[in-house]
Amino acid sequence: MPKLIAFDAYGTLLDVYSMGVLAENLFPGHGQSLTVLWRDRQIEYTRLITMSDPTGSTHYQSFWDLTIAALRFSCKRLALPLNQDQEVQLMEQYAKLSAFPECQSTLRQIKQAGIATAVLSNGNQAMLSRALQANQLDTLLDKVISVDEVRQFKVSPASYGLLASHFACAPKDILFVSSNAWDVIGAGWFGLTTFWVNRQNLPFEEIGPKPTYTGANLNDVLATLPA
Repeated sequence: MPKLIAFDAYGTLLDVYSMGVLAENLFPGHGQSLTVLWRDRQIEYTRLITMSDPTGSTHYQSFWDLTIAALRFSCKRLALPLNQDQEVQLMEQYAKLSAFPECQSTLRQIKQAGIATAVLSNGNQAMLSRALQANQLDTLLDKVISVDEVRQFKVSPASYGLLASHFACAPKDILFVSSNAWDVIGAGWFGLTTFWVNRQNLPFEEIGPKPTYTGANLNDVLATLPA
């Protein structure tokens, strides 16, 4: 029985591609390509900053700021004329991304089993709070932890270390759940027990530790718990 089940937020609890409808309305024919490139560039910026600034003292920017920068780059790359009003609309939508449909029931059942729950995310506290509240997930979590505390994005060891410091438990007693394979690898390298939510039936990466568990959605996390 894990002492803590911690979830990544973006892509795991919150559907980052739910932006697609608005993006398509604003830029007909380009909604999907924009949301995919936007997400890829957002994560690329987190890696660039953390690799170049491992102490978090010089180049660190909040995930919100990086998300805006990634949006602007993606529109330029796709030759989409992004104006101020469109940027505000997209960022407002990002602030209240839709949760996956099974999130509430899964978190509720974990809480009923007496296991602590948390989010560990690259997102800053303000954007996490708004998105989790919009989906009524905030009351089902014991803590929402942002990497802002260490000013290093995942997959830095310091980012995963926040879980053990907040809950005073060993890494092996923490089940970390993410839909991002790179996040699962980073958590595994740190020593966390891992669960990969493979919603798209993709192959796992060819480097790093394999996930301890794999499932198609968050409901499958419940199957890992003792009866």
